[in-house]
Amino acid sequence: MGLQITDADRAFAADARAYLRANLPEALAYKVRHNIRLTKEDLTGWQEVLAARNWYAIGWSKEMGGAGLTPVQRYLFEQEYGAICAPHPCQFGIAMAGPVIHSFGNDEQRARFLPDIRENRTFWCQGYSEPGAGSDLASLATSAVRDGDHYVVNGQKIWTTWAQWADWIFCLVRTHKGERPQQGISFLLIDMRTPGITVRPIRTLDGEAEFNEVFFNDVCVPVENLIGTEGEGWGYGKYLLEYERFSMSGAARSKRILGELKEDAARLGVSDDPLLQDRMTRIEIQRLALEHMELKLLSQSEAGENPGPEASKLKIRGTEIAQALAQLRLDIFGSQVLPYSEAFLDGEADTENPAAAGAAAAWLNLRKLTIWGGSNEIQRMILAKQVLGLR
Repeated sequence: MGLQITDADRAFAADARAYLRANLPEALAYKVRHNIRLTKEDLTGWQEVLAARNWYAIGWSKEMGGAGLTPVQRYLFEQEYGAICAPHPCQFGIAMAGPVIHSFGNDEQRARFLPDIRENRTFWCQGYSEPGAGSDLASLATSAVRDGDHYVVNGQKIWTTWAQWADWIFCLVRTHKGERPQQGISFLLIDMRTPGITVRPIRTLDGEAEFNEVFFNDVCVPVENLIGTEGEGWGYGKYLLEYERFSMSGAARSKRILGELKEDAARLGVSDDPLLQDRMTRIEIQRLALEHMELKLLSQSEAGENPGPEASKLKIRGTEIAQALAQLRLDIFGSQVLPYSEAFLDGEADTENPAAAGAAAAWLNLRKLTIWGGSNEIQRMILAKQVLGLR
């Protein structure tokens, strides 16, 4: 793959390891390890720690104001990050809106938005899916009608993660109709404090309320918040999704979780079970293959290539491994995982067996992984058409 690890890279990894381990709050690590629900303050506080070293914008180039790490350094950082019980940083601003604004926005937009994203001063959410437009995003109906120096936005977005905390939302909206459904879609940045926006929580199977419906009723958005050219938002949205899928592999995090489950199995006296050993070995093989796939795409990135449709491979395998690990945790602990305590999940009560207490809720929550970011069925269709050339 052409990736060489130098002495400077090893020194960087050692520095990252020392900083992350020294600055991760014990209480936050406990929450992550045991699947206790995180607050906005948990996320933003930790992201502040990363931003202090310019590691919140870990994938940003120096041109964007980031650390300008090489693909090898990014990989090594992810290995060190995955080895600790740290929360996954919110990706909507740093890994999605930021790259789109940099690549397709104008100089004024870059100067206005990118520093706040990089420094963790704004919290973003993503306005893509609608009640009638999920994986078939081209059928979206939320409209934005030009009225002088504003767009008037009407419609609804759904499954909007952390909209209740967000300062800004980036949205795909329909500014006009074209011959093809992908035509006439534009990319807007919308201040969540704008009059006419209503956020309504959606409670999921595990009792969490991270998802939301967002309603737009005659919301006035300045034309200056349009990214790129009106009607070209579909291309910008596809570019963003490639980066979203690229960040969803979770190979390093899965390595840590599998190690924790091996420890749990040994503590419970079931680690010698041959069927359990077989399942762990199969997951480990899949994880190693995912890691090599990740390295391949990072090598291409170092050569200046966009991750492209092959990023769908990372999304498919990474989410399947995460779900397999959640199932494995249930099977290791058996009946100990039920019933789970809402008070424990909200961080308001202790339990004698915290490793098992959040397992059922995590399993329920992670059902979403193979759906969001474009369902895995859609990812396979992308690979079939754009990589294998099938029709």
